[in-house]
Amino acid sequence: MKILKSIILFVLFLSYIPAFSQGLEEIDSKGMNKQLVRIAELEIYPEYWEEYKEILIFEAKESVENEDGVVCIFPMEMKSEDFKIKILEIYANQKAYEDHLKTPHFQYYKSNTLKMVKELKLLDMNALDTQTMQAIFKKRK
Repeated sequence: MKILKSIILFVLFLSYIPAFSQGLEEIDSKGMNKQLVRIAELEIYPEYWEEYKEILIFEAKESVENEDGVVCIFPMEMKSEDFKIKILEIYANQKAYEDHLKTPHFQYYKSNTLKMVKELKLLDMNALDTQTMQAIFKKRK
């Protein structure tokens, strides 16, 4: 139940996503965080729905578990619209993101899902409240 509450709280705060984790030391003199935070919005062709989700979950798991610079890749299926996914992506910095794009698991994901994606939007975000979001993820431990 605690895990479910954490996930719900996390989703509620998506519009206030800050950067967090190892890269917090990378805050510049103006207080701007150098982490890369993005929400990917995808629409998938219905005939590929189940296959796409399997590949996406594999890619997200591999990235989070094996790449130090990947803070979060959190895919979510939209309840209100069929065949739509949003993915919260947080990277320690731009280099971590660029390194991620070169990994075998991302290349596998990209090459195998290209035909499955009907629409893709990448929305770059600015973190608003790093202190609160850090507390949310501490609760998960």
